[in-house]
Amino acid sequence: MATADPKKKKKKRKKKESLEHKRNRILVALGIFAVVYALDELGTLTAAFGTPGDIYASFVLFLVPFLIAGYDVLQKAFNNIRRGKAFDESFLMAVATIGAFAMVLFPDTDPHMAEGAAVMLFYQVGELFQTYAVGKSRKSISAMMDIAPDYANVEQTDGTLEQVFPDDITVGTVIVVKPGERVPIDGVIVEGETQLDTAALTGESVPRPAKTGDDIISGCINMTGLIRVRTTKPFGESTVARVLELVENASEKKARTENFITRFARVYTPAVTGAAAVLALGGGLVTGAWSDWILRGLTFLVVSCPCALVISVPLSFFGGIGGASKLGVLIKGSNYLETLADVDTVVFDKTGTLTNGTFSVVAVHPEAGYTEQSLLEVAALAESFSDHPIAQSVRTAFQGELDPKRVTDSTNDAGHGVTATIDGKHVVVGNAKMLAAAGVEAPDCEVVGTILHVLVNGVYVGHIVIADTVKADAEQTIRDLHAAGVKRTVMLTGDREEVAASVAEQLGLDEFHAQLLPSDKVERVEALLAAESGKGKLAFVGDGINDAPVLTRADVGIAMGAMGSDAAIEAADVVLMDDKPSNISRAIRVARKTMSIVWQNIIFALGIKLLILMLAALGIANMWLAVFGDVGVAIIAILNAMRAMGVKNL
Repeated sequence: MATADPKKKKKKRKKKESLEHKRNRILVALGIFAVVYALDELGTLTAAFGTPGDIYASFVLFLVPFLIAGYDVLQKAFNNIRRGKAFDESFLMAVATIGAFAMVLFPDTDPHMAEGAAVMLFYQVGELFQTYAVGKSRKSISAMMDIAPDYANVEQTDGTLEQVFPDDITVGTVIVVKPGERVPIDGVIVEGETQLDTAALTGESVPRPAKTGDDIISGCINMTGLIRVRTTKPFGESTVARVLELVENASEKKARTENFITRFARVYTPAVTGAAAVLALGGGLVTGAWSDWILRGLTFLVVSCPCALVISVPLSFFGGIGGASKLGVLIKGSNYLETLADVDTVVFDKTGTLTNGTFSVVAVHPEAGYTEQSLLEVAALAESFSDHPIAQSVRTAFQGELDPKRVTDSTNDAGHGVTATIDGKHVVVGNAKMLAAAGVEAPDCEVVGTILHVLVNGVYVGHIVIADTVKADAEQTIRDLHAAGVKRTVMLTGDREEVAASVAEQLGLDEFHAQLLPSDKVERVEALLAAESGKGKLAFVGDGINDAPVLTRADVGIAMGAMGSDAAIEAADVVLMDDKPSNISRAIRVARKTMSIVWQNIIFALGIKLLILMLAALGIANMWLAVFGDVGVAIIAILNAMRAMGVKNL
């Protein structure tokens, strides 16, 4: 095991210093520009150098802040030209500003060095503003990234604690988590009890109690007592590692709108560059007023810079993903956020999604001479090798000791039940379909719940009724979804018709389908997808390993993440870290707000730019208006994009 280095990472600090350096450089350039502009406007340069010496003095003096602020833009434009990738905003800025300074070669025109320097300065101010905005939108995600501890405490033989890299901890190692520390790896508490702060993972501010025997997930903070945890997963497969992987990969999956803007910029930038050249050259050739038409072309270039779109659209999506993460909702990419905004049908699995998945035996109806305990014993032995919540509830209800050695040839028939040989007798424990396959008709039962029928050597010996409880916020979830514009809510379950009907009625669901196998759920989702019209999309919400195929098939797969299976989380596009279905409607509202902001920015940026482009072509717009058309519009769009991070009232 390697001892963890307590030193902070230097890479992040170095990046921060470079941003501060850039900010200071631009502030210095702005200060010099203000002084030179004042000298020029007050006539000091004319008094000192005369005419036309004042123009050349102005040229040299404005060149200083221009180069201080914009040397990196010029360098980037030059490097891109060398690589054959000339047409970007750096190229437009370089050509427009150098062109403005080159107007000094036309003595009959007013000097435009101030405008040239101002365009570069304000462009860089806009870039700084963008960096600040992106940094702000990253805060919630950065907080998420900080959930990974740098070390785990391993107790040595002499009782001292050694700090070890979490990656080096093997499964089964007992680690010590002190109050105030983050849990580094998933595991089970073997000693101690405490309160856990899970806010960074789930967005839930109320601490969760935890005691010996409880499962504990990595990333949460141990608030009160010292605990010892036996690790059940390697660090790379723990909750914290999965969360970090989801967050890191989110930016790679672009939305259709983002891809459209990227493609649009590729065509738009060379097109407006060509248009500016035609405007300058064509107008000059026709009228002979070269300086006037070159200035129009340069103004056209400055206005045409697609900064507002290229910056604000990805920033809006990034802000939406960051805002959702504050709610404990992880969206794996902006493409899923965009699709989520169009969801008008939400399909739910029942157990563990709308219900708690904590089954308990509510009735035992023995027959053929069996007692309640003897019927429970047979069922519990048959289910002794199953981890399904129903099997666990049966074993919990049986009050005696179970001897698994009595069981042989145990077989699980997914969605139906189990068969086993117990003390040499053939036992079937399952639903009505399983009994029908065995040639036995299952009797009706008035008690609502999941019914396990039991056959011993082909003889019906009774049934056990197991009930699940609906999640506290499930009913509100359905109301919120309808309020958010979702047209149809559907529940799919393998449970009995009457149980499904009872839950559907209680929650106010639009429809339900019961007694479904995993393959049947896929078929139902296929049918619902086929019924979708227009832009409408379908989301499926589930938590179990059997839900993975359906999560993958839906337009948007939503997994109940904190307690959900790894397979469901892997297959899903959206993960609810706190298992609260009420966050589904909040995630949809975040997505719709984000898409609204995206289209506001697209329409606003294109509208203003087209207006000023026409004014520039007509010679009405000057370079200062062009600066507003570029930097001003970009800053307004960025400010609007930052609203996507606000999720308090959603």
